[in-house]
Amino acid sequence: MQPDEKILQKYAQVMVRYAINNGAGINKGDTVYLVGQECSKNLYMAIAKEIYTAGGNIINGYMPDNIKENSLSRFLLQNGSDEQVAFFAKPYWQGLVDAIDHIVFIIAEPDIHVFEGLPSARISMMNSARAPYMAMREKKEQEGKLSWTLCLYGTPSMAAEAGLSTEAYWEQIIEACYLREDDPVAKWKKVQQEIETIKHKLDALPLQKLHVKGQDVDLHIQIGKNRKWLSGGGKNIPSFEIFTSPDWRGTNGHIYFNQPLYYSGKRIAGVKLVFENGLVTFADAAENADALKEMIAQENADKVGEFSLTDKRHSRITKFMATTLFDENMGGEFGNTHIALGNAYKDTYTGDMSTVTTEQWAEMGYNSCPKVHTDIISTSNRTVTATLEDGTEKIIYADGMFLLD
Repeated sequence: MQPDEKILQKYAQVMVRYAINNGAGINKGDTVYLVGQECSKNLYMAIAKEIYTAGGNIINGYMPDNIKENSLSRFLLQNGSDEQVAFFAKPYWQGLVDAIDHIVFIIAEPDIHVFEGLPSARISMMNSARAPYMAMREKKEQEGKLSWTLCLYGTPSMAAEAGLSTEAYWEQIIEACYLREDDPVAKWKKVQQEIETIKHKLDALPLQKLHVKGQDVDLHIQIGKNRKWLSGGGKNIPSFEIFTSPDWRGTNGHIYFNQPLYYSGKRIAGVKLVFENGLVTFADAAENADALKEMIAQENADKVGEFSLTDKRHSRITKFMATTLFDENMGGEFGNTHIALGNAYKDTYTGDMSTVTTEQWAEMGYNSCPKVHTDIISTSNRTVTATLEDGTEKIIYADGMFLLD
């Protein structure tokens, strides 16, 4: 099953006329690095044509499908030397980052189990090799010269992993991205304004710490000074979450996640984490615990880089989709709570990011982990109580909704 041409055109309009440039849309003359696998060709072409129509330029990142029977990445992991697996062409990637204004990723997994049976440590080595590229991107983004955005193209493999038919999987995409609206770009701008209203109310509260409490969670999060909350603003399509990067040092307690995650091509399910003074002191999973522990063993991946909440009143996502982009924005009965282990989002800082030194980021409790930023999601009911700077408490989230005056 593939969506019809009209749906794809609207999808491309959302990505180019809204999502690019942090919700402002593309400017004439901008250069876009467009990344996707061959299974997403019809959406890739629709987005490319929309970029050209809007006066933009394209650097193509069109790749062969990564399937187990014929995967170059799998072949490299099985047969390459450590030096080959960890290879990083710095001049190439630096030149690419220098040349582009925006990045559009089309997430499309033709074989979600492509790395099944391979050692987690080997996969981590390959993933970690791209850390310098992520640092290059982050630097340019902090300077306000680069934006990125993600979207999803449904495949039979991803649908099967989620326990859905391909048609039902695409139905979630179409509904979540407002692709049946007459003007989906205008709809996204309206929804973003509503989410921004909640964000501004959070920013106006003198928050000191949060207490997340539910049947399977009892977790304390220290917000930290000079923080603000962010919402998607085009960075992800769809995006309904409101998030910040807390002071990692003030994370204490335990949390269980009822949604699986995918890391290094492996499904990790039934995750439980325990934190003491910001560090993960216990980590286990019912499925692929070795991959979870391999991830956490990366430098600074045992610390929180993000805390996020989604209001169920905005999200139309009601099903597990087997991809973080959608699962971290799930609505359903209770919205969702998620944290990310690893790298913090420095654009949650209220000041000028470009003036902050590495030492100052560390002093403020922003976690630095270019190799890892992994979201782990729970959709169980929970209440979030804020402690304000004067010591008073206020419930800001319950039953999947923000409670802000």
